[in-house]
Amino acid sequence: MSQALHEEKLKTRILIIDDEGPIRQVLSESLKDDGFHVLTAPDGPTGLQVLQEFKPHICFLDIWMPKMDGIEVLTQAIPHNPETQFIMISGHGTIETAVKATKIGAWDFIEKPLSLEKITLVIDHVLKFKAEKDEKQALLNKLRKNIALVGESKSLQKVREQITTVAKTQQTILISGESGSGRELVAQNIHFMSAQASRSIVEVNCATLPQDLIEIELFGIEKGVLPGIDKTRKGKLELIEGGTVIIEEIEEMPQAIQLKLLNYLKTQKFSRVGSADPIDASSRVILTSSQALTGLISSGKIATELAALLQNNEIFVEPLRNRPEDIQSLIFHFSDIIAKQMASFRKTISEQGLKLLVKHTWPGNIRELKNFIERVYILTPSDYVDVHDLRFAGLSDKKDGQQGSHSEISTFRDARAEFEKDYLIKKIQENGGNISKTAEAIGLERSYLHRKIKAYGIEVNI
Repeated sequence: MSQALHEEKLKTRILIIDDEGPIRQVLSESLKDDGFHVLTAPDGPTGLQVLQEFKPHICFLDIWMPKMDGIEVLTQAIPHNPETQFIMISGHGTIETAVKATKIGAWDFIEKPLSLEKITLVIDHVLKFKAEKDEKQALLNKLRKNIALVGESKSLQKVREQITTVAKTQQTILISGESGSGRELVAQNIHFMSAQASRSIVEVNCATLPQDLIEIELFGIEKGVLPGIDKTRKGKLELIEGGTVIIEEIEEMPQAIQLKLLNYLKTQKFSRVGSADPIDASSRVILTSSQALTGLISSGKIATELAALLQNNEIFVEPLRNRPEDIQSLIFHFSDIIAKQMASFRKTISEQGLKLLVKHTWPGNIRELKNFIERVYILTPSDYVDVHDLRFAGLSDKKDGQQGSHSEISTFRDARAEFEKDYLIKKIQENGGNISKTAEAIGLERSYLHRKIKAYGIEVNI
């Protein structure tokens, strides 16, 4: 037995409900010798009470008991004990009874006289199942944390509430919002909070795929339909049966394919390209768009029938400029992630620097903010980030009057070089031309600063 399984045994609670005293005693003592925490009950009503208080992981439940039979106990217990696995035991059971118990929710059925070998085997199977389930749940919880929607704005709180509601259903949802606003995160949250959480999740981006390939990507294609197709290819809907397909930029999908998709959403059936044979699939579909549903309808970029299906099933993600109260939380969130990735301490951003970041409009939304924080970490050698470090990383805002002087610079690289040169000249002047002192003040190696001075042709009067 593995060490993990042995440790699991020591934590496992087992309840035995049986009206035969000798069976309760022998089975209980045997399981206690193996390290399990065991309680017993002599009848159904007592067993239900102990179930409620003891909350066992495993319950051995006799079927034929005088006060209340095991099937009735099982029927009452299952809804209130979702973490308990019930193993039915009986001296004169029938296949019909076993099938009935399994349909209600029993894990297994063991006939009397009981074999301790069989009991041990069943317990081991339950514990392995529980360990795998706990491990999967831990991974899901970790993943959910990594895709957390960070911020406390009212609009984001509304999005969270909508996610919680729709995740419990199989409804097709449209997630709308500007590029970089977090639509993909919302879709992933819906998936990982749903019953499909343990299944696959894939994305199909209609904006990056040639339009004639979108249908093949979703539905698949039969062998020989097109040149070069030498074998049947399955589409995403078929490949991840029971999972979630995120279709990005639905407005870029031709309406003929939108209608084929609509038929699938209504019937859970589709045909591969080049075939009329229906295929059953139960994958969930989530749509995203940079336009709200009303905009898609007015621009004619969505089929009327599909738009009707999406009515009241839209989640709109506000752009970051409309929820500035979320920016500081996002900065700290990304700082923690990037610092961990770079195996460094989280940098401290000055109060003035934070104000500048919050004031910035972030036209690329959360994606732009994350990329910028990464640049700050790469380009700032010290653990303290001030306004000039943010400028050096490329931050500018029309509101602070700094952008006009650099408006003619065509690329970010040129702008960064221009700022870096001006910054070094200023710092060298502040330190009276002393290179060693300047290097120490701005957190650079002296040799590195000399190379920068030479590269920019800066004249130093010592």
